[in-house]
Amino acid sequence: MTLDGDISFRAARREDAETVFNITKASIDGLARASYSRDQIENWMSERTPAFYEELIAKGRMTVCLSGRIVIGFVDAEPGEVTRLFMLPEAAGAGLGRRLLEIGIAQARLGHDGPVRLEATINAEGFYQKHGFRSTGRGYFSHGLGGEPIEIVHMEL
Repeated sequence: MTLDGDISFRAARREDAETVFNITKASIDGLARASYSRDQIENWMSERTPAFYEELIAKGRMTVCLSGRIVIGFVDAEPGEVTRLFMLPEAAGAGLGRRLLEIGIAQARLGHDGPVRLEATINAEGFYQKHGFRSTGRGYFSHGLGGEPIEIVHMEL
């Protein structure tokens, strides 16, 4: 994938739900494979469907990143926490994750004083450290819907 230089960000819309679902699956499959077992990767999304993402989008806190008219990544946050940040694997490394993270942090700070937290995958810990987050402990995926536990890193800014 070539990023066409026409990068933009906008609030996620209901019709983005399936794309966001597919980006999450592609990101997990392409970027987390070295850090997690095949079973963990296969069960990560569990019973999730695009409808799960429609519900998140309806809360009005998700932002998508577009290259031209194609959604290539997204960030979701709630007060005090960046809850999700996923990019297509082929778009990783172009600085867009940093820009999405900045948007997510700003969103997490709305109506919240104190540290901004997140749960990083093992493979993403270095990315978040590079952007000022510090590791505060390890745990297991709390947003999962079943399957083999996914080890995560608790982090805060």
